[in-house]
Amino acid sequence: MLRRDISGRERVNSIPLLDLARQYQGLQQQLDDTVLKVMASGRYIGGETVTTFEREFADYLGTEHCVSCNSGTDALFLALRALDIGPGDLVVTTPFTFIATVEMISAVGATPAFVDIEAETFNLDLNQLANLLDSSITPKPKAILPVHLFGRPLDMTALMALAAAYEIPVIEDCAQATGATWQGQRVGSFGTMGCFSFFPTKNLGAFGDGGAIATDNPQLAQRLRSLKEHGATRRYYHEEIGINSRLDALQAAILSVKLAHLDQWNQQRRQVAHRYQQLLAPLPDLQLPQDVPGHVWNQYSLRLAPHQDRDRLRSRLQDRGVGTMVYYPTPLHSQPVYRHLGYVAGDFPVTEAVCSQVLSLPMFPELQAQQQEQVMYRLKESNSE
Repeated sequence: MLRRDISGRERVNSIPLLDLARQYQGLQQQLDDTVLKVMASGRYIGGETVTTFEREFADYLGTEHCVSCNSGTDALFLALRALDIGPGDLVVTTPFTFIATVEMISAVGATPAFVDIEAETFNLDLNQLANLLDSSITPKPKAILPVHLFGRPLDMTALMALAAAYEIPVIEDCAQATGATWQGQRVGSFGTMGCFSFFPTKNLGAFGDGGAIATDNPQLAQRLRSLKEHGATRRYYHEEIGINSRLDALQAAILSVKLAHLDQWNQQRRQVAHRYQQLLAPLPDLQLPQDVPGHVWNQYSLRLAPHQDRDRLRSRLQDRGVGTMVYYPTPLHSQPVYRHLGYVAGDFPVTEAVCSQVLSLPMFPELQAQQQEQVMYRLKESNSE
């Protein structure tokens, strides 16, 4: 329903942060038929539906292997386990990400070693990473775990050169960046392994949890398959302690349908982001996110000026019907669960500043230009009060 404000502009009553129902409506018949076919098959765990999706996703990424699992969190856990990372080991990562990235380092018994982020990209600062590796840190890190945050690809050329120089494996966290590319190559295909989430809000989302690990290493792929099946290489023969982490056939079937549309949806996200860049550029006190080739815009996250009251702005936008989100208000090194690591305020100044200033606006492929204009008007109004 549309209304007109006092200036005569048409106003949309509510603009959600994302709208998953719109995507379903566009594929409803195909998705319904696919789900019913799986239900009628009687094969709900494993089987050809799952292996088909694994082949399709590996082909899409340009990797030799894809091992599906039940979540992006488990993908990280399994990747770390496959590299025999455990107690006494260090894994280098970012303090500005969802806790699952770091939580799984702890879950295998290892210790996270944080590196600050770049102010412009919100991704790992590779200069600071180089300084850390040059500092003779002990023990030597067993892995580097970068995050392609908000769908923006990290400079994988520079990172892989740095990792190779120190002979350290790389596990890419691609949870928010499915389909993103760096210099024409899909993220998740650069590192030793790439970990993906199919949580419903991701660029390629299931109708529940789901995840996958991509790799070119056949030995690691075999190990991952064993670890996710209770450490078994064949039924009732267990060689190590594993977990139960399987992508069910219903989710695999849904993902196969959606995968065919992923590039189109990512292109629509780019168009949404480009409109935001044009609409918001005239507004003061906003640092807009960088647009680079290969960005797939899982979120559109801008940075407010230090003097702006983010909570007040969010409240005003909510009153005007605009959904927003804050990713992530408390840096991971400041979380209660990681106080024992000994980090203090000021250790990662860019992350700490960004956590208090970042704000994400509505972003999904079907977001209309008219809705984005309303976001701009309401943001301008809210920011001027």
